[in-house]
Amino acid sequence: MKYSMFIGRWQPWHKGHRWLIDQRLNDNKNVLICIRDMETDKNNPYTPQEVKENVENALNDLVESKRVKVIIIPDIESVNYGRGVGYDIIEHKPPNDIKKISATEIRKKLL
Repeated sequence: MKYSMFIGRWQPWHKGHRWLIDQRLNDNKNVLICIRDMETDKNNPYTPQEVKENVENALNDLVESKRVKVIIIPDIESVNYGRGVGYDIIEHKPPNDIKKISATEIRKKLL
């Protein structure tokens, strides 16, 4: 089974994130959500395990059906690839109502 991979902090999970993964789910693709294993701080108030639980709860039906997998990965400094690697690099450009969602503002309201 192949997956479309998304790497992020997801601090916190919000409807902009859902819009992003829906772009692939709506194309009948499976999604792998990778949570960066980062120390908690003001920009990352949730542990990677808490983020994983939040995402899995929000996407419970998709996780149970195996359309979505959620994993914690080591923190990264770059994403690198060579020619002819056998997968696509896809950039999704959100509409304005999604683009203006600010995780920083959401965190301020939550904390």
